[in-house]
Amino acid sequence: MLHCIKSLFFRLILLCTGFSGFAQTTLSGVIKDTVGTPLPAVSVFIKPENSQAIIAFTSTDSKGHYQLTTSKTGNFILNAKALSYKATAFPILLSENETIIKDIILQDAPTTLNEVIIQSEKAITIKKDTIIFNADSFKQGNETVVEDLLKKIPGLTISEDGKIKVGDKEVEKVMVEGDDFFEKGYSLLTKNMSADAIDKVELYQKYSSNRLLKGIENSDKIALNLTLREDKKLQWFGNMSAGYGAVSENRYSLRTNLMSFGKKNKYYFLTNLNNTGEDAIGDIASLIYSGDADAIGNNESTYSLLDISAAQPALKLKRINFNNAELVSLNSIFKLSDKVKMKTIFFLNQDENDYFRNGFESFHLNGTAFTNTESYQLSKKRLTGMGKIDLTYDISKTQLLEYSGKYNSGSEKNRSDLNFNAIYTHENLKTTKTLIDQKIKYTHKINDNEAFLISGRYIGESRPQDYHLNQFFYEGLFPGIPSDNIAQSSENKMQFAGFESHYMNKRNNGSLLELKLGTTYRKDQLFSGLVLNAHNVVVAEPEGYQNATDYISNDLYFTTKYHYKFRNYTFLANADFHQLHNALQTATIQTKQSLFFVNPRLGIEWEINKTNKLLASYSINTSNSGILDVYDQYVLTSFRNFIKGTGSFNQLQSSSLLLNYTLGNWSKNFLGNGYIMYSQNHDFFTTNSIVTPNYSLSDKILVKDRNMLGIGINADRYLKFITSNLKLNMGYNQSNYKNSVNDSGLREVSSVSYNYGAELRSGFRNIYNYHLGANWSVSEIKTNIKNTFTNSMFFMDHNFNFNSKLNLEIKTERYYFGAIDKSNNTYYFMDVEAKYTAKQNKLSFSVSGNNLFNTTTFRNYSVSDISISSTEYRLLPRYVLLKMDFRF
Repeated sequence: MLHCIKSLFFRLILLCTGFSGFAQTTLSGVIKDTVGTPLPAVSVFIKPENSQAIIAFTSTDSKGHYQLTTSKTGNFILNAKALSYKATAFPILLSENETIIKDIILQDAPTTLNEVIIQSEKAITIKKDTIIFNADSFKQGNETVVEDLLKKIPGLTISEDGKIKVGDKEVEKVMVEGDDFFEKGYSLLTKNMSADAIDKVELYQKYSSNRLLKGIENSDKIALNLTLREDKKLQWFGNMSAGYGAVSENRYSLRTNLMSFGKKNKYYFLTNLNNTGEDAIGDIASLIYSGDADAIGNNESTYSLLDISAAQPALKLKRINFNNAELVSLNSIFKLSDKVKMKTIFFLNQDENDYFRNGFESFHLNGTAFTNTESYQLSKKRLTGMGKIDLTYDISKTQLLEYSGKYNSGSEKNRSDLNFNAIYTHENLKTTKTLIDQKIKYTHKINDNEAFLISGRYIGESRPQDYHLNQFFYEGLFPGIPSDNIAQSSENKMQFAGFESHYMNKRNNGSLLELKLGTTYRKDQLFSGLVLNAHNVVVAEPEGYQNATDYISNDLYFTTKYHYKFRNYTFLANADFHQLHNALQTATIQTKQSLFFVNPRLGIEWEINKTNKLLASYSINTSNSGILDVYDQYVLTSFRNFIKGTGSFNQLQSSSLLLNYTLGNWSKNFLGNGYIMYSQNHDFFTTNSIVTPNYSLSDKILVKDRNMLGIGINADRYLKFITSNLKLNMGYNQSNYKNSVNDSGLREVSSVSYNYGAELRSGFRNIYNYHLGANWSVSEIKTNIKNTFTNSMFFMDHNFNFNSKLNLEIKTERYYFGAIDKSNNTYYFMDVEAKYTAKQNKLSFSVSGNNLFNTTTFRNYSVSDISISSTEYRLLPRYVLLKMDFRF
């Protein structure tokens, strides 16, 4: 019965959406001057009689044409205004579903210095490589933080963890008034800063983070800059938003922002405390490891050997995240002198997360079949802190010195209560981490076409872990040992040092020559020890399960890049020359290696015209194996999985072909991107595994030939006739690889997945706006058997902005899983928030209801080359939150 009611509710909402979005009147025409010349950039808008409220607005194109759409009916005034012409107004009667053509002639009106002309500002302005979005043109009354505003700007896509993309490119940074606080960790800003303070959003194409390289380097980077409203500049301002649960279990939310963006100093302080499942920080790794993508050592880090985790279903994080988060971040930029600027960042994040799931996994291998069942509760306590200082010294107009120092420390305590095949089990894992990162860079702009850079970096990182399991599932591995529990201690340490010089020379025709010479040194130390206990006494330290590995890699490299520009073509030729020295030492191995190799790349860019661009490239790559590939003893990576490295040096060779096509720009109201990428791993790591009900044992092995094909298409189109923005996306991925399971010998595994979806977001300037969309995904794994699943998700969001004081937002979602359990494969969710603004830009009150259908469990299915699994997750129950937001 409830299922029928939910289905009927969704159909009614869809029906209402259709009536509200398409029962409209269209008004169009051409505006000319008195001699018949079409006039571009004329502001055209409709206002009700006896009111100054604008219900529809546009401007004429280059041919003087305009078009307005509105769902309003009755008597209105049509206005046309342009600089140096007399403003004109006409009474007009609008009826439902009517098309009206109204041509207008404007009379000359010479301006004087004393005359003040007020024009409605354009929603989008394009100036060379900068696109400027007027924030008020995209606000619909339900924006809380900057991220809410950015989601409504055409061409921008924001993921659940806060990453922002334009087409297929991720934004490098989000600045405020030209200054950057968080680099790639910008989600800390966009998920917390209030949207009402933003005046404009500027999108920089071909962005250069180093001011001396602008006009020299060929950059395809993208950055955003947020400019503030005039009343927010040069003074302290902020807000406090507090909420508490009502008619539900204890829930709370508290967010504060305090900031000042003066000409000399800038400050941004924020806190966020909540247990409503809200992610206040986004991708924390992007914040800790943020930096210039081209910087030396930018991809150097360590990894935890063992992990107790709970895989998340394809749901919004707030539905499954039983959290208790506390975040504080203090950030400042000081202009110490005309030449020296200092930036300081500090954040401390503490979170407690609980996950609940149960399910089964059915294995089918080589005629052997078994099923494992799990009932699982995981508790995580995390504490992460980071301090960073950046110094910029403008030595002169042509010389720049930059320093960055960072310290990161964190700890995580995990505990799981697991009922595994009717055996009650407890796991405890403690992980700590320390990171020190120091880098310095000197830039000398020799002239307008040449620059020289020198950079150096040191990184030290360590991740020790202590693990304990109160059961013993490994009688088959360690027969005859009277153990009843196990423990493993491990540590993964890394030290990195690098030095690089970089020369750039750009010719007058746009061709660019780049030369790099550098050296890097990395030393990894991996230690692990497994012990078997009986009544808290060590009874065995099994041979083959203890690691003491030192791995040193020294790379001396020379890189040459040449971009030759000829008319609309750019030819790219890159070659990386590497002289590699490796050294590996374990308890049983001591060996060295010296190797020389070249990584070439060829490409061509064809700028067909201003709206069409084609890129093709082919590359061959040789990569060195890492510490997690070369250790020679088994390591426990989860309570039932052991894995061992190769115990030898290996270099992996691959080749790839890329074809990318972009179409459109903001001035054409269309952006599209499509790519085809084919890659072949001539060598790759796979596993030779023994899988049993209680444990699996995997050895890394090196095999030949793995193929991968990826195809992606996305498009963003503004549909003027319904004042809405349409997004389309399609993706296809196929891979063929090999592995060995239970002495099967190498077997072929084929994996295919594809997805497609669309979403439509309105931009009405009236009472109602909608955002709806759907996504479908298909997964297929084929070995000697084939498993296929098709899943879908549909959402409809409705925003009613009744007036400047009252806003109502309704969000609905429907999930469908074409899986085994046909009677339990459809799920519905609804969230509602009503906001009342007591004083504009000062005080507002709201009430929000989350998961109003009270869907408390969620089940999905997944497939692999050896198993089918079903997992049921416990979700945050229905709750209601009363909130107050005070701005100052």
